[in-house]
Amino acid sequence: MDHAQATVDRFKREDPGMTDLLNRSYGYVVFPNVGKGGVGLGGAYGKGVVYEHGNMVGYADLTQATIGFQLGGQTFAELIAFENHDAMNRFKNNQMEFAANASAVAVKSGAAAQTNYLNGTAVFTEPNEGLMFEAAIGGQKFTYSPRDAVSGATTRPAASATTMP
Repeated sequence: MDHAQATVDRFKREDPGMTDLLNRSYGYVVFPNVGKGGVGLGGAYGKGVVYEHGNMVGYADLTQATIGFQLGGQTFAELIAFENHDAMNRFKNNQMEFAANASAVAVKSGAAAQTNYLNGTAVFTEPNEGLMFEAAIGGQKFTYSPRDAVSGATTRPAASATTMP
């Protein structure tokens, strides 16, 4: 979770308007380190932390598959802001995917203020390291896990005390 907060802080430093956008959004998910690579066929994977009304509520996995001209590898950070309850619930119910033609905004000063939500989401990315040449198509799929499910917490009814005669 520390990496997630550090990534959010980095996005806010790059674009001070990100603070206002995140304060206005219903929730967001941040993927601090998504690894991506390919030679013809490619893929990406990252683990993220999900926030609702500023509180950490769970975790998410990002998977991506691509096909087309591509060579290399890179890591990047991705932040997805949810405009409203419906968009957040689609994500939490594992009903959100981004198609190959979905686009993300590179984080830079002023980007958050000029971004419009598309289907209740706004996506921001920033490269971490590496280099990748790509002219590929592919989409992203997300899997959400509530915080309690990941930690293994379970709720059990309280045991009743009975006495045997």
